[in-house]
Amino acid sequence: MDDALFEFLRSVDTPTVCNAIETAQGKRGFSAFTRRPVIVADPDARPIVGFASTGKVASKFPSPETPESVRERRLGYYRHMATSPKPAIAVIEDIDYPECLGAFWGEVNATVHKGLGLSGAITNGLVRDLGSLPADFPILAGSVGPSRAFVHVTGFGMPVEIFGMPVKQGDLIHADQHGALVIPPDVVSVLREAVRTVLEAEKVVLETARKPDFDIDMLVDVWTRFEDTRNG
Repeated sequence: MDDALFEFLRSVDTPTVCNAIETAQGKRGFSAFTRRPVIVADPDARPIVGFASTGKVASKFPSPETPESVRERRLGYYRHMATSPKPAIAVIEDIDYPECLGAFWGEVNATVHKGLGLSGAITNGLVRDLGSLPADFPILAGSVGPSRAFVHVTGFGMPVEIFGMPVKQGDLIHADQHGALVIPPDVVSVLREAVRTVLEAEKVVLETARKPDFDIDMLVDVWTRFEDTRNG
């Protein structure tokens, strides 16, 4: 992965990347994506692309460990985030889901993560402090809530699952207001061309459908070309 490819992928939305992965694989059925709607802290934010830096939190009940142990794990978590390959996206599973109670993501924690070099965050848990979150640090969350409750880190660097999307440490993620997906390693080298193929195929249909004299016969003709281009 080079910087040019990262920037290119940030210029297209997640549905386009999802289609492009299937084009690159030559078949339908790609399934490594989130399966339910997400809350986007900043709907105007650009897509985020980066390597997953994973962790787990809990918030419904106090930690049974000593405050010293809780603090040491939190600091270990931050060290993990700081040393993860960049660009990185924090992918954090709240193990209390769907009964998440406290927000791990708010103004302070988001600012800390951004300062440590992360590009954004994805969680099935809560986010708060809307309107005070740092700019250019997109957060996709399961819901919004006012409290931190008993939120604490339970681990980091392990596999997690966000709304049906399994994620491992180091997986390549693409996400926007539609949700998130894991880009398979075997399509990375051809993904740019696959995205262009998808966009060109859609352009053929869109330009024809916008013509004043568009009719069903034109659709039949253009749809054949659309499928040939997209699946070719």
